[in-house]
Amino acid sequence: MAKASKKAAGAGIDLGIDEKHRRAIAAGLSRLLADTYTLYLKTHNFHWNVTGPQFNSLHLMFEGQYTELALAVDLIAERIRALGEPAPGSYSAFAALASIKEAEGNPPATDMVRILAEDQLAVVRTARAVFSLADAAHDEPTADLLTQRMQVHEKTAWMLRANLG
Repeated sequence: MAKASKKAAGAGIDLGIDEKHRRAIAAGLSRLLADTYTLYLKTHNFHWNVTGPQFNSLHLMFEGQYTELALAVDLIAERIRALGEPAPGSYSAFAALASIKEAEGNPPATDMVRILAEDQLAVVRTARAVFSLADAAHDEPTADLLTQRMQVHEKTAWMLRANLG
């Protein structure tokens, strides 16, 4: 029954992208969604648990970052749905798809910044891998979304690294 409902989800969709490419792009976007959501959770966790002399500036910076990520997950999931595929939405699905791992314990503030900078770049790599699929299929809306996501994550990684000196 699950196969029948999945098949029905994308049935009759003609976006000018063949089904094989459309599904591959949606699968890549699902990995991007999982990475983005995992980074959202980690950033929110660090926002709550950061301590030390940079507490106020990091607390506020992390809040801005997790707020941006919360908006991004919706955009990514909606693009997956526009491609006619179901968007993953459970912790187990995200854990299976994500390249980013959860944080263990509460690292020192400097480690939080370093970890988040590395994770931002991991999201860039995931988006870049999907970009080649979207570009080959002439899926401009997905390519545009991916370009925007890469710009945000590259800039955020730079800003985090700047805090490390």
